[in-house]
Amino acid sequence: MERILKFEITENNAFFLWGARKTGKTTYLKNQYSNALYIDLLKTDIAQKYELNPNILREEIMASTPELVVIDEIQKLPRLLDEIHWCIENSASKFILCGSSARKLMRMKANLLGGRAWRYEMFPLTTLEIGADFDLLRAMNHGLIPQHYFSNHPVKFLESYVLDYLSHEIKAEAMVRNVPAFHRFLEVAAISNSEIINFSNIARDCGVSSVTVKDYFQILQDTLLGFMLPPFTKKIKRIPIESSKFYFFDMGITRALRRMLLIQEGSVEFGHFFEHFILMEIRAFLSYFSCYKNIYFWRTACGKEVDLVIGEAEWAIEIKTSKQKSIKEFRGLLAFSEEFPDAKLFAVTFDDSKRIIDHKIEVFPWREFLKQLWSKKLIH
Repeated sequence: MERILKFEITENNAFFLWGARKTGKTTYLKNQYSNALYIDLLKTDIAQKYELNPNILREEIMASTPELVVIDEIQKLPRLLDEIHWCIENSASKFILCGSSARKLMRMKANLLGGRAWRYEMFPLTTLEIGADFDLLRAMNHGLIPQHYFSNHPVKFLESYVLDYLSHEIKAEAMVRNVPAFHRFLEVAAISNSEIINFSNIARDCGVSSVTVKDYFQILQDTLLGFMLPPFTKKIKRIPIESSKFYFFDMGITRALRRMLLIQEGSVEFGHFFEHFILMEIRAFLSYFSCYKNIYFWRTACGKEVDLVIGEAEWAIEIKTSKQKSIKEFRGLLAFSEEFPDAKLFAVTFDDSKRIIDHKIEVFPWREFLKQLWSKKLIH
């Protein structure tokens, strides 16, 4: 299975590749750059060698001048970045620095190479990567982490993923003082997945302060376990709300944290997870093809809503799990169009064929929408 991500390593000397654990970063780099000098800081003996004497890396690079050096789990040894910086300036070697969290690097004010390193991100699998055999219910229940999606027994994988996250990312780096409270927060955050965040309510459910909850959400973002979807706040007539939504990076992890039974088509959860799924596809598309557009949602104080807004009101997308919706069912898109008449209006549904409503709203069957998306025919 070929991943979409492509590096342009001929034009720069250093790259950061970030991505949540087990999204496939290491496998991708080993397959793509099999001749590179590969340094795995997850191995205790390797990490200890460079931790005691970071200068060894510089000496090794200058002795052999490898064309490409891949350093995995770079966040474990921030001090290595000074040596890498020196090598970038004084050798012909190129570097790919891979990790699951930049939090430790930022907290220690590590050398992030002063803008010399381009940033890439690896996401869970997409429909384009899986191909014609893509199974939507499987994706919702198993998630799209490669090992989980293809497994016939994903429950243990999902459970161990959460435990590994808590032990490796949280306990090992002492990100929080109260791990049980953070574990409870993960469950509450998963229940709130795709909903507008109310910090006070979540704090009350977790038995911690609102400030602590905000810090917890920041940890999820820093470790790439989740992301905020901000509101689109530009206004002409209607007053938009200004609170964000939060999404975990993977549907299977979300379901595991919520301790949910299997999702079935037609259920309320199916609708929420379908919206999550479409959002993930769009995020991956924008990142992999370097389309520098932000994603928002739009909701007004009087309840008009659009699921996704791309760019500066260039595209507005409503996501529905039903069929044959009339124009009355797309009141949010129509209201958004009144505010921003140049926006292209899309609806992603379970319709059997594409149609156009009132010369304004392009209604796509979801598979067709994603096919057009990945062909760069909708958003660019």
